[in-house]
Amino acid sequence: MYQELNKIEHRPLPLPSSPWVMTQKWDQLLFMHWPIPVDELKKHLPPQLEPDTFDGNSWIGLVPFTMNDIRVHGLPKVPYASSFLELNVRTYVTYKGKPGVYFFTLDANHKLAVAAARTLFSLPYVHADMEMKEMNGMVDFQSERTHRGFPAASFHVAYRPTSPVFTAAEGSIEHWLTARYCLWTTKGKHVYRGDIHHVEWELQKAEAEVKVNKLAPFLPDIYFNREPLLLYSSSIRAFVWTLARMS
Repeated sequence: MYQELNKIEHRPLPLPSSPWVMTQKWDQLLFMHWPIPVDELKKHLPPQLEPDTFDGNSWIGLVPFTMNDIRVHGLPKVPYASSFLELNVRTYVTYKGKPGVYFFTLDANHKLAVAAARTLFSLPYVHADMEMKEMNGMVDFQSERTHRGFPAASFHVAYRPTSPVFTAAEGSIEHWLTARYCLWTTKGKHVYRGDIHHVEWELQKAEAEVKVNKLAPFLPDIYFNREPLLLYSSSIRAFVWTLARMS
């Protein structure tokens, strides 16, 4: 049914032998990245995970997008939760030398989806009031966190693509930031890996006006004062596997 599952040449590792459990589309996605000193970022990671680096720096990413067409394997669209807005705060780590993504928070504007993701995947999903609309050729994305027990966080950005579509060259910063096929998370002393699959990203350069950025209060504002590295993707389909305990 999904041709994306036949396109695996770009993956550093084979697909997992077990069936995927969920598929979803990520639309109108913006990658915003800033370099962060390794020692600064390491203070905020679980001790089992090591910061991954490019040119000597760790990187923090803010990623707003629309989540669409969510389906559990073998079932139709998830009722009442097949589409919502999401905003990730992520970085890049390794565990025993294997690279992946680590999420500090995943804000979303659907309480049922947040509760399900927290239960099934043990990820720090939190609820937020969000709005995305198109204005004057720009995608306007706003978010205000409302989840009880989590620090307040607000974000507002307007963005648009500015270049033809390209595929990031292996070895480039664009490839390093986006070609990630697993996530790492921890529960107590245990480490878990969540495998992900998608085809190679079809990327575009982008421009953005950051109006409010109070999404990562654990890092000093000075790191966000410089211009971010911006990449846009109009759409990609991802496949998600259940978490596997690694330690």
